[in-house]
Amino acid sequence: MKKLIRLYIDSYRGLSKEAWLLATVMLINRIGSMVIPFLGIYMSSELGFSKPQIGVVLGCFGLGSVCGSWLGGWLTDKFGNYKVQCFSLLLTAPIFLVLPSFQNVETLAGMIFLLTLVADTFRPANSVSVARYAKPENLTRAYSLNRMAINLGFSIGPALAGVLAMISYNWIFYGNAIAVLLAAFVFIVFFHNKKPRTITKPLAAPNDKRRTSNDRNAYLDPPFIIFNICCCLFSMAFFQLLSTLPLYYKEEMLLNESQVGLLMGFSGLTIVIFEMLLVHAVEHRLTPRTVMILGSAIAGVSYLMLYLPLGIIWLYMSMFILSVGEMLTLPFTATISASRATLNTQGAYMGFNSLAFAAANIFSPFFGTYLAEHYGYDILWLCTGTLLIVTSFGFSWILKKM
Repeated sequence: MKKLIRLYIDSYRGLSKEAWLLATVMLINRIGSMVIPFLGIYMSSELGFSKPQIGVVLGCFGLGSVCGSWLGGWLTDKFGNYKVQCFSLLLTAPIFLVLPSFQNVETLAGMIFLLTLVADTFRPANSVSVARYAKPENLTRAYSLNRMAINLGFSIGPALAGVLAMISYNWIFYGNAIAVLLAAFVFIVFFHNKKPRTITKPLAAPNDKRRTSNDRNAYLDPPFIIFNICCCLFSMAFFQLLSTLPLYYKEEMLLNESQVGLLMGFSGLTIVIFEMLLVHAVEHRLTPRTVMILGSAIAGVSYLMLYLPLGIIWLYMSMFILSVGEMLTLPFTATISASRATLNTQGAYMGFNSLAFAAANIFSPFFGTYLAEHYGYDILWLCTGTLLIVTSFGFSWILKKM
């Protein structure tokens, strides 16, 4: 037991103060993760949308995320990560406040697109911040700490949202807005005029066209393009977590909003408890390639488990295994992307990687709701699990070349 406790403490040791502050900002922001896990249920039960209509709106969520990820990467390289994060947080809050006023498919789809366009410019800028403020030898753990904060917030947000939804769905949107504003305040207080840690020589100015000969174009880097295609395929399957899985819990397993919120929150809580320990245990023992192969395959097994609806304990077991797959895969995608970039192209590389995950959010809800509507949830889980296992072979091939 003492050895386990020491290992757990060691997994957090050596991280920079700035890494902890960035994680704090992310935690506050993600405690407001109330809207997205319940958006499908909200459209189904409150607005009476059909599954294809829900797929259209969630597809606009993904389209906005794609545009925001690309735009965030471009803006970060041009203006710096601090300004992009500030404006993203400050502009996202009012959009959450007005969202409940839009209640037909067309207007809600447009507002969801605008929301994710603005909100997801934050993601590549934040990833660059982690890379700039982390100690180089702790980069993967710094990303894991940030993800731990995301998932701690995600474990609290949906559970709180489940309670608020039983009062009024409007409170979910308002709670999200309050959390984003608070995150903006904390970020500005801590990071205004703070110097990056890992830059040892001056970068070209954001609008200076002088670049080093080693700078690669992220969008013309063939191995990185294939790597991001694999990330996109992984995400198309994995992110059923945010679209069809809550609908499955409610429609097929007959769980109420509070039970759905607790089950979704369990995923975040699992990652909070185990991710730093797991990453610390594997990062110097296994290669990123091996870890990502295992992670993708394990996530696939978790969805295949849903083919056998054996009750709520089985659902928690499936969610736990899905969380293990997530912990083994996602931190290393950011590390690989940051490591392949140069200082002047980190925004583009992190933006391209974010875009790969965001692009999946266009197709994932559309295909997920289509399969569920026309062929049933059993076929959906069979296809999802199979795609994740196939993707693990894709990671094996391309990471060997990279």
